[in-house]
Amino acid sequence: MVAKNYECIIVGAGIAGLQAAIQLGRYMHNVLVIDSEDGRSNLCRGYHNILGWPEGVSGQTLRQLGIKQAQDLKVEFLNDRVINAQKQDHQLTLQTSSAKEFKTKTLLLATGIKDRIPPIKNINPCLGISVYVCPDCDGYEVRDKHVLLLGSGKTGANLALTLTYWTNNITFINHDREELDPKIKGKLRAENIITINEKIESVITENESDFKGVILQNGQAITGDKGFIGFGGNVVHSDLGQQLGVERLENKHLLVDPRTKETNITNVWAAGDVVAHSEQVTIAMADGCQAAIFIHKRLLKS
Repeated sequence: MVAKNYECIIVGAGIAGLQAAIQLGRYMHNVLVIDSEDGRSNLCRGYHNILGWPEGVSGQTLRQLGIKQAQDLKVEFLNDRVINAQKQDHQLTLQTSSAKEFKTKTLLLATGIKDRIPPIKNINPCLGISVYVCPDCDGYEVRDKHVLLLGSGKTGANLALTLTYWTNNITFINHDREELDPKIKGKLRAENIITINEKIESVITENESDFKGVILQNGQAITGDKGFIGFGGNVVHSDLGQQLGVERLENKHLLVDPRTKETNITNVWAAGDVVAHSEQVTIAMADGCQAAIFIHKRLLKS
C-alpha cells in the first residue's frame, strides 16, 4: 500500500489541533487531522473563561464547530490513533493502529494530556458544570461555596489550599488514602480544611449534572455545593514526540520554541496541553494558530 502524502499532518483534534487546522486550511494547504476522539476536551461540559462565551461552552461544542469550520476549508479528518512516527531526511512517516501509513512534510503534535479520574459513578456529566478541574479556569465558579475536593494525596491537598482564594469552606476527600506529610497537614488545619481519608463510591447529583455531594465507600454521604477534582497522575501524550527525539521535561511535556512552537526536531511542531505551559483553552488556541503560521512559512520554502 502506497502511503498518502500531505503537506501537514496534525495529530489531535482538540482545541489546539483544530485551531491549527483552520489556519492551515485558510492557507489552502493539503492537511490531514488524525484523532482518536478521546481527548480531555470531550469530557468538559463547560469552559467559562473564554472570550464571547460568558455562560460557558462545552468542549464538544467547540470541537464540533471547529471540525465543521476546518472541513469547509478542505481539511481532511481521520478517526484513528497514530502509534508510530519516524523522520528520514525531509519526510515524516506516521503509522496508525489500523495499519494505515501517511507521509508528510510537516507534523504538528497536538496530542494533549488525559486527566486521571477514577471510575466514580455519576461524575462525568458534572465535569465543567458543577465539578471542576482547573482553578485558573473555574475557581471563580466556587466562590463562597462549600467545595468538596475529590482528590488524592499531595496533589489534592495542594489544590484544596489553592481554592482558599475563593472559599473558606472546603472538605478534602483523600480518595486513595495517600499519607500526607506533616507540613501539608498543618497547612490544611490552618485553613480549617477537613480531610476525610476514604474512597469515593459515587457522586450525588440533581438533574444529572448538578453536584450535591458524594457517597463514600463506607456508605457515608458528604454533601457540598460544588466539586473539584485533583487526583494527580495525569498522562501526557508525548510518546510520538519521544519517538522522534523531541526534547521533553521530566514531567513528559514537550519543549518548543516560544515564538514558533517548533520543537528541536526540524519540521515537527507541538501545541496545546502536551506543551509545557498553563493548560488553558485560550492558550491552546493561540498555540495552534501560531504553530500553523510558522508551518506555512516553512512550507513556502519547501
